[in-house]
Amino acid sequence: MTTQDRINAYWTGRAPGYDEYQQRSDRLAADQQAWSAIWAQALPPAPLNVLDVGTGTGQVAIVLAGLGHRVTGIDLADGMLDRARQHAAAMANGPAIRRGDAVCPDFPAASFDAVTSRYLMWTLREPETAVANWARLLRPGGTVAVVDSTWFPNGLDNASENFVGFYDAQVQSALPLATAKSIDHTVAVLARAGLAEVTVTPLTSIFELDRQYGVAPNHEHQMQFLVTGRV
Repeated sequence: MTTQDRINAYWTGRAPGYDEYQQRSDRLAADQQAWSAIWAQALPPAPLNVLDVGTGTGQVAIVLAGLGHRVTGIDLADGMLDRARQHAAAMANGPAIRRGDAVCPDFPAASFDAVTSRYLMWTLREPETAVANWARLLRPGGTVAVVDSTWFPNGLDNASENFVGFYDAQVQSALPLATAKSIDHTVAVLARAGLAEVTVTPLTSIFELDRQYGVAPNHEHQMQFLVTGRV
């Protein structure tokens, strides 16, 4: 199996439980409101053509479509794509969900006004190549907006996630942001890829929701960040 095959297999297996947690009824409305505000602030007003890379279960793509954007979500994990397609089909003007590689999205240059991702950067191979490819897909003035955190600063081998057999030494060596100790490493990736006006914003609203409702299993209560840049 290639590095990406192992990552895909892990997230396909995680998809049902991951999606069920994201759809928790006690928190769903509060999450939708908070994330809608975050993405509305991160991007220019709708309607934009947006590519959501590593879309997973489609949570970001769904929120962006709800804001009035024309959204395409891509992923390589079949289990995640199945969940995302179910959610997209349940809404009017939902996102288009396609199989696609976040590192090398197969679209013509200048196809989009924005590229987004959430919880992808840490598990993204060749992040600088990926961000440079995202920039190529953007029209002048377009935005890259990513959300992530420093999930595993002490290493994946010490994580409480069940990575055994998937995120092995081969995979870990291909993921330069997996064990980042500061979000500044992600900021630097966007800057080195040639994006301008790179900014980082702590997501205090999500931090407070995590304090109120608790965090996902095997995670700690920590700050998440929005990092944006423009071409």
